[in-house]
Amino acid sequence: MNIHDVAKKSGLSVVTVSRVINNSPSVREANRQKVLKAMEELNYQPNSAAQSLVRGRTGVIGMSINNFNDSFYDRVIRVVNRRLAEQGYFLALSIAENEGEGDNFLFQKDRVDGIILLSPIEEEQYVAELKRKKIPFVLLDNQFSHEDVPSVLVDNYQGGYDATRHLVELGHTRIAYIGGPSVFLSVAERRRGYIQALADAGLTSFAIEYSGFTVSSGYEIARKWIRDDTLPTAIFAGDDFIALGVVQALREEGIMVPHDISVVGFDDQQFVAEFFPRLTTVRQPEAQMGSIGVDLLLKYINGEVAEPAVTKLAPQLLVRESTAYVKRT
Repeated sequence: MNIHDVAKKSGLSVVTVSRVINNSPSVREANRQKVLKAMEELNYQPNSAAQSLVRGRTGVIGMSINNFNDSFYDRVIRVVNRRLAEQGYFLALSIAENEGEGDNFLFQKDRVDGIILLSPIEEEQYVAELKRKKIPFVLLDNQFSHEDVPSVLVDNYQGGYDATRHLVELGHTRIAYIGGPSVFLSVAERRRGYIQALADAGLTSFAIEYSGFTVSSGYEIARKWIRDDTLPTAIFAGDDFIALGVVQALREEGIMVPHDISVVGFDDQQFVAEFFPRLTTVRQPEAQMGSIGVDLLLKYINGEVAEPAVTKLAPQLLVRESTAYVKRT
């Protein structure tokens, strides 16, 4: 099959088919869909090398991430990979597990057409480098505000507020918060939502702790509260791994969740609905984040310049079995 077969199948001109294949912004969406449908039915695969030569592009989008130890990252990457493939791009990953590793090897114009930064640690350094090299890029789940860079964030403040309000509505007044590392904007925003939900209910914080995003961190904080006899009746953990550590520490002492203490997590990791009790948590809209991020980047690459803006997505509270009405004594 060739481009003329696609044109005949779609009922459109060869020029229009060529524009669709090369991601031209001048094609009407209805015509684009006709061409894509014809390509799919004919199993037509454009020659990517020839496309790259014609467009002066690599056909590759780079993504910089810190690790794979989180199903949040996994879900974002899967959506990004699928959306890019639909547009004829390959995804190349760069994993920077440690800070201060120097320039990212993908940050070269002859290697990629654009970059997606997912939860970057070296954010300000990366932003400055990509601007200097004039490589199109977008930020996903970033930590700082950049007026001239398109970014997609989850409304972590709202997530923290909804999680805490849920516990308040169950009658809890001694509600603690355990956040991840305080350097993260998401951690600070979840804490801010927690504080505001308490204030709106005429309550104050029972305790605030910071830790790593790990099961052992949540476990150690809960063990400390048990030793000091300062346990709350409800805990909002700003991460599912932390929440699972809390539940484990309580279980070892015969303290039952949610009968004695309610626990809420954050992220909706893939496995938390399979533990007992199934964890009440706040789900991040990873699919939306990845899809919007790809759309923004491709528009930037194709010259559809728009005012850079922050896109803030609403999270979703998932009520399961780890929360219940406060135990009356």
